[in-house]
Amino acid sequence: MPLNVNARSFNCELSPRALDLWNPDLRAALEAGTDTITMYGIIGEDWYGDGVTLKRVDAALRSIGDKPVTVYINSPGGDMFEGIAIYNRLIEHSQEVTVKVLGLAASAASVIAMAGAKREVAKTAFLMIHNCWTYFAGNRHAIRELADTMEEFDRAMISLYADTSGQDESAVEKMLDAETYMNGSNAVEKGFATGLISASEVEQAPSEDANQAHSARKLDAALAKSGMPRSERRKLISEIKTSTSSAAGGDTLRAVVPGMPRAALDVSAFEETALQASALRNLIPTG
Repeated sequence: MPLNVNARSFNCELSPRALDLWNPDLRAALEAGTDTITMYGIIGEDWYGDGVTLKRVDAALRSIGDKPVTVYINSPGGDMFEGIAIYNRLIEHSQEVTVKVLGLAASAASVIAMAGAKREVAKTAFLMIHNCWTYFAGNRHAIRELADTMEEFDRAMISLYADTSGQDESAVEKMLDAETYMNGSNAVEKGFATGLISASEVEQAPSEDANQAHSARKLDAALAKSGMPRSERRKLISEIKTSTSSAAGGDTLRAVVPGMPRAALDVSAFEETALQASALRNLIPTG
């Protein structure tokens, strides 16, 4: 059954803990076939034009056609609305969908994982479920309105997880409140997964591009904590990316960010500055 929620009225953000725990290098050991879809990265389009989107998944399913499909997931989550749209598209597929969680399926990615008739998780991999995350600035009236909207969204998530796992809704609600991580065995025990993946199906394949993108996501999370709107964060990161691409050996980027090592995006300095800005915002009332 498709999952319906109200129209978007806020931006979902990545859980900082999920982003810290996510290993972007984990992949399926077997080469992707014509009947597989890989979801390695954030859910929704990111500043690099990458990410797992409904458009991409829909195109893949149309290409696969009337055949069973296997979906490999290693994702810290992302845009919950995009995750719900992908979930709905997968459950409408005409043949059986098997989902395999290789490293992490957090937040929006865990929603997608629930679309599988077969839901398999590696013993050392994790499903993570939680209440929707966002960063927001506004007066008390706007904050109350946002909280009411988010509560309705969370109720929809509780219903989805309960229907899929067989868990009582009150138990699922407590799991979301606690931001719960379940390893493979625990996910099977609680009904969120139907089986385990053999360790031979997972490999670690480091990628310089993936590591650069991961650093950019950490920078985005740090800037979000400081209160910078998403549109401004994406513009800044896009400018840094452009500087990196056009620089000969990274010289232009070091001009933008003094002291930055060659061909690397060291996010620590940004994180420290962003956290300091966030602390100042909390101390100084606005308006």
